[in-house]
Amino acid sequence: LAVHDWGGMIGFGWALSHAAQVKRLVITNTAAFPLPAAKPMPWQIALGRDSLFGSFIIRAFNAFSGGASYLGVAKKLPADVRRAYVAPYDSWAHRISTVRFMQDIPLSPADRAWALLEAAGRALPAFADRPAFIGWGLKDFVFDRHFLDGFRRALPAAQVSAFDDAGHYVLEDKAAELVPAIRRFLDAHPL
Repeated sequence: LAVHDWGGMIGFGWALSHAAQVKRLVITNTAAFPLPAAKPMPWQIALGRDSLFGSFIIRAFNAFSGGASYLGVAKKLPADVRRAYVAPYDSWAHRISTVRFMQDIPLSPADRAWALLEAAGRALPAFADRPAFIGWGLKDFVFDRHFLDGFRRALPAAQVSAFDDAGHYVLEDKAAELVPAIRRFLDAHPL
């Protein structure tokens, strides 16, 4: 199971009923448990999630995807790569997806996916018996050290590569280090 960003919730949500199929884990800058108590909700996410103004600037100016393509990395993305990240969100109509996924972030029992998020968080330590690799960009202002610490607690034997000079798109910032490290991890733990 390899997860990043929303993939953590999607992947571990799936794993709740398919745990036997999960043989090893690769985790990068994501969540599979509720927002840690010590972690404040970033204002940028709250703005897009909870306000009409935030929804408007996301849809009118591609503020989420466009912003993430700059703020999600520590080193500037090449122009063609950045264009690829923002290409799916090329119109007002297509940007509704980013507004909706922000609105779907479960923060309390009032949110539709809260029960699933809580269940995934409770089940996460049950995956500690599997080989796990965690690659983390510590400059991620959303999935920061608080989330990394949550994964470390749940998966104490995980191999962790954390980078002070990498952002949310850690595989972009640290491909030269992470890709070979993940390959070594997968080779050391064959299926």
